[in-house]
Amino acid sequence: MTEPDEERTTTAVRPYVITRGRAGSSRDALPLETLVQASGSALPPALQPEYRRIVRRCQGLLSVAEVAAHLGQPPAVVQVLLADLIDWGHIVARPPIRVAERADMDLLRKVLDGLESKL
Repeated sequence: MTEPDEERTTTAVRPYVITRGRAGSSRDALPLETLVQASGSALPPALQPEYRRIVRRCQGLLSVAEVAAHLGQPPAVVQVLLADLIDWGHIVARPPIRVAERADMDLLRKVLDGLESKL
């Protein structure tokens, strides 16, 4: 749902116009589960409205997929815009945890069982 002072750009402006014809960015594509948050740095006055909407929306942690849903834009468009904002220092990204780094649930259950048996 859009906020009262926001309007969707989906119908009025084509996605390739928003990204200035770019389909990618200077960095690898951000996975949809990457968490992003505004850095709090001051935005330049001439910043494109879509960038401003992203920064306003990202005051708390949101995934790339959530940002795309809130803005009503395709994820690929939002990934390009977020990459720009990250490069400019206006957004901080927290990449998803790789599968190999996630905790082993069987090991955690054994630890929990061991702790419970001591109590």
